[in-house]
Amino acid sequence: MKNKILIFNPRSAKGKHRIPNSILQVGASIYGTYDFVFVDGNLETDPWQKIESYFNTGEFKYFCSTVMPGPQLRQAIPFTKKIKEQYPDAITIWGGYFASNQFKVCVESSFVDYIINGPGDVAFPSLIQALEENNLDSIFKIKNLIYKNEKGIIIKTAKEQLLEQDELPSLPYQHLDSFYNLENYLSKTFLGRNTFSYHSSLGCPFTCSFCAVVPIYNGRWKAKSAQSVYDDVSYFKNKYNIEAIEFHDNNFFTSRKRVVEFSELIKNDGITWWGEGRIDTINKYSDADLQLMKTAGCKMIFLGAETGNDEILKQMNKGGTQTGETIKEFVKRLHPIGIIPELSFVLGMPAETPEKVMAQIEWDINFIKEIKEINPNAEIIIYLYSPVATEGSELYEQIQKAGFSFPEKLEDWLDPAWENFDLRKNPLTPWLTPKMVDKIMNFETVLNGYYPTATDFRIKGFKRSLLRGVSKIRYRTGFYKYPYEIKAMHKIWKYRQPETQGFYSE
Repeated sequence: MKNKILIFNPRSAKGKHRIPNSILQVGASIYGTYDFVFVDGNLETDPWQKIESYFNTGEFKYFCSTVMPGPQLRQAIPFTKKIKEQYPDAITIWGGYFASNQFKVCVESSFVDYIINGPGDVAFPSLIQALEENNLDSIFKIKNLIYKNEKGIIIKTAKEQLLEQDELPSLPYQHLDSFYNLENYLSKTFLGRNTFSYHSSLGCPFTCSFCAVVPIYNGRWKAKSAQSVYDDVSYFKNKYNIEAIEFHDNNFFTSRKRVVEFSELIKNDGITWWGEGRIDTINKYSDADLQLMKTAGCKMIFLGAETGNDEILKQMNKGGTQTGETIKEFVKRLHPIGIIPELSFVLGMPAETPEKVMAQIEWDINFIKEIKEINPNAEIIIYLYSPVATEGSELYEQIQKAGFSFPEKLEDWLDPAWENFDLRKNPLTPWLTPKMVDKIMNFETVLNGYYPTATDFRIKGFKRSLLRGVSKIRYRTGFYKYPYEIKAMHKIWKYRQPETQGFYSE
C-alpha cells in the first residue's frame, strides 16, 4: 500500500484567498498515481490541527510545502519542524522561491529533507517513486532536486529543461474543490467580482540581477498556447461566472503573438484582466496591439521600471533596451489607450558612498514625479532593495563586500525584520541609513495620498478628494517629513497601498 501525501499551502496574507496554483501544479503531477490531500493555510482556522489529524491516521508519510518568501515562513518553518519531531519517519519536501534561493539554510536544518528546485512536474513524482521503492541510489539522477546525501554533502542536481506547458496534465481543480469550495478563491478586486488567479507560463527570458526568479529558471520561459489559456478561462467563466483574471506569470507578455491571439479570443467575453510584463518587450507592440488588448479587457499591466537611472539599470542587468527614456515613452503611449501602467521601483541600491546612495534615491523620487506628470493614471509601487542569494553575480559580490549577509539558521527567518525584508519593506542592508529609509517611506506616503491607488476600490469619492487635498502642498513642495495626517487617514480608511497583484500571492 502506497503512503499518502499531504501538500500544504502556508498562509500568505490575511484576506488573500487566491487559487494556490503552485500546489495544484504539484498535485497534477501525481494525480491518479498517489493518494494526496491539500491543506490550504489561507482557508483553515487552525491548519496545524488539520495536518495533525491526517498524520495521526498513520497513513501519511510525506509532508510537502510550497514556501514563498515572507509570511508563508510563519507556518512553513514551525509546521515542518513539528512534523519531524512528532512523526520522525515522515519525509519533508519543500518547493517555491524561498526554498530554491535559500537552499543551504533549508537543507542544513534538521527538518527539510528535499527541495524541488524549480518545476516539479517530473522531479516530484520521480522523487516519491524512488522513496516509495526505497531506491535511494537513484535519487541523484533526478533533475531539479536539492538535498543532503548520507555524507552530509549538499547535492544540487542538474536543471531540467522546461516542458511544453500544453502537454502537462490539467490542474486538479475538482480535487481542490473537494477540500475547499473553489468559490472561496474568487474574490472581489479592483478588476471586478469573482476574480480568478491563473498561471499561463513558467519562467522569464531575462536575467535581472535582483530578481528571485532568475536562479530558478536561468533565463528560460515556456507558455501555454493562447487557445489552452482561453479554454481554462472559459471553463471558469461558464462554471463560476468569473469577471476578471490576474495572470500571475513572471512575464505574461513575452510572446506578442500569443497575447494578440488570446486578446482576439477573449475580447467579446466581458472579462477584465491584469498581468506582469517588461517595458522594453511590450514597447515593441504596435498601438493597434495595445488597443486590441484594451478592448479585450486588459485594465492594468505590472511593469518593472526599477529606476530612471540608466547606469543602475545596467547594474541590474536590465539596461540596454530599457532606459529612463523608454520608460517615459511607454507610459506616455499607454495614456490615451487607457491601460494603466503599474510601475515598480527598487530604491536603495548599493553605491560607493552614502552620498551617492542618497543622490540616487532623490533622483528616482524626481523621476517618479515626472512619470506622474506624463501619465497621472500610472500606479507606482516602491520597494526597498532586498538582495537575492544569486551567488557569483557582480551585484551579489558587491553586497557581500558592503557587509550584508543572510541568516545562518532557518528559524532566524521567523524574525519579523526578515519577513519585512522578504516583502521588500525592510532592507536590513548596511548602506541604507534610517534617514534614507525615512525619506523613501515618507515620499511613498505622500505619493499615495496625492495619487490614491486605483487598486483600492474602497477609496473613492470624497475620501479620494480629501486625501489629495491634504497631500497637495507636501507633494508639490517636496516636503515629505512627518506625514502623520496622511498616515492617519490611511489607517482610518484602511487604505491599501498599490502592490503587484501576484508578487506574494501563494
